[in-house]
Amino acid sequence: MSRRDVIALAGAAAVHGAPAFAQRSAMPVIGYLGSETPEAYASRLDAFREGLAETGYIAGRDVSIAFRWAEGQYQRLPALAAELAGLQVSVIVAPGGAEVALAAKSVTATIPIVFEMGGDPVALGVVASLSRPGGNLTGVSSLSVEASSKRLEFMRELLPTARLLAAAVNPSSPTSKLQAANLQAAADSLGVRLRFLTASNEQEFDGVFAGAQQMQAGGIVFTSDPYFAYRSKRLAELAVQYGMPAITQARDFPAAGGLMSYGGDFRQSHRHTGVYAGRILKGEKPADLPVQRVTKVELFINLKAARELGTPFPPSLLSSADMVIE
Repeated sequence: MSRRDVIALAGAAAVHGAPAFAQRSAMPVIGYLGSETPEAYASRLDAFREGLAETGYIAGRDVSIAFRWAEGQYQRLPALAAELAGLQVSVIVAPGGAEVALAAKSVTATIPIVFEMGGDPVALGVVASLSRPGGNLTGVSSLSVEASSKRLEFMRELLPTARLLAAAVNPSSPTSKLQAANLQAAADSLGVRLRFLTASNEQEFDGVFAGAQQMQAGGIVFTSDPYFAYRSKRLAELAVQYGMPAITQARDFPAAGGLMSYGGDFRQSHRHTGVYAGRILKGEKPADLPVQRVTKVELFINLKAARELGTPFPPSLLSSADMVIE
């Protein structure tokens, strides 16, 4: 039997076994769709479970969770979402970016969906409005996409004499064009030249840093993108290797040795997804639950990285930081 046969049989079992699965489970079942791995989502999952517990649901005691992981291969998300829909789960949780939400939306118009993303869900066509989402979707926006321009401002404040900065964009992201346009407008207003570099997979990361170094850019501003965020450790390693000041959306970046980060508090956004999943399990309709917006946007800076780069933080940035890593 070939590997393809095994996969086909497994898929058939998942589909034909769906009613039996639903009948066996006395608990409600949450379908959880992740773009990466359980390890990469670990802190996000903790926050999700905290939010779920606030509504009285403890995983394994009051509710079951069926996970599907794309393991960084985002093209698999629609098929994995279809598997969850086939299980007839009570609600699908789709955290980690617009790609995940759109994949879940593409497979069902009836099962409630709770998304978590950094972009504008109205502009992306996920919901009709923030206050009255309509349909079967609601969720949380972490504001990270809107924070991209602010990241450029922070980099400019750190490097006031830099004539050129680089911006790293994932062209496969649904929000890449909007973020690039906003960054260019911010660069024009700050009077700094900006050059764009692209990376849509991990093998292209090295080229971003090499390109920035070759064009003698003072630093790199990363756009908001979950693929970048979940690979903060690798980006930090390359920033150290190339001696390049850089800022990303995820606190994991300075925690791993990178210079600084600025973005929405992911713990808050993922906790909210847990709260909304619990409220839907209690009978509320997603159409009646307004899309939540994260209220906390946080600046993390790494003083050790700054010393090694020879770029000390000005007092204005230090005083703005939510966390200073010594």
